Amino acid sequence: MYTTELIFSHFPDLTDIQRKQLEQLKPLYEDWNAKINVISRKDMDSFYLKHVLHSMAIAKAYNFLPGQVVLDVGTGGGFPGIPLAILFPKTDFHLVDSIGKKVKVVQAVAEALGLENVEGTHVRAEQLKYQYDFVISRAVTHMQRFIPWIKGRIDRKNSDHQRSNGLLYLKGGELAEELGPLKAELTPLSRFFSEEFFETKKVVYLTRKEIQNFQVPKID
Repeated sequence: MYTTELIFSHFPDLTDIQRKQLEQLKPLYEDWNAKINVISRKDMDSFYLKHVLHSMAIAKAYNFLPGQVVLDVGTGGGFPGIPLAILFPKTDFHLVDSIGKKVKVVQAVAEALGLENVEGTHVRAEQLKYQYDFVISRAVTHMQRFIPWIKGRIDRKNSDHQRSNGLLYLKGGELAEELGPLKAELTPLSRFFSEEFFETKKVVYLTRKEIQNFQVPKID
């Protein structure tokens, strides 16, 4: 069974508050899972590996900055948004999902952890009117289906970014066919994590410009 020690070994500079929040995560999700099937019950033994560390792996590709606003699309029960909000307390995270009961869990977990930088909303991403510095997500759907949902959502401009505004998407497997004409930067997570789970996992990064210029093909 994986514990928070797995997280602490990969992120040794966490504050005492962050460590406490991470330790509270599993009991909170176990409690909610008893009421609402938020996470596959067979995954709970691997909760800190498959959900928490996987979410925080986005930080290996990009460190969010204070004042940035990040949209988590299809967050489910709060992944990757909740772990990243713990890791980046001065960055604002807007977690959205089309399933209301899952957003209820997001809101309850954020409140229990005292995460003032998290907002959960029951809405489809394509219905949003706001703009964000970055969009994050975790294998919600085929990439070329996903892009139209977030067109126009990435429009904030700051000069101190480490990289251009865009999408940071957690995805596994072979991606060449799925990405098609998209010019993406891939960060293999096996560079940072030795666990077998990460062997084929990647962070896919697309710039705002690449997203805006993408012409949606017909997908069968």
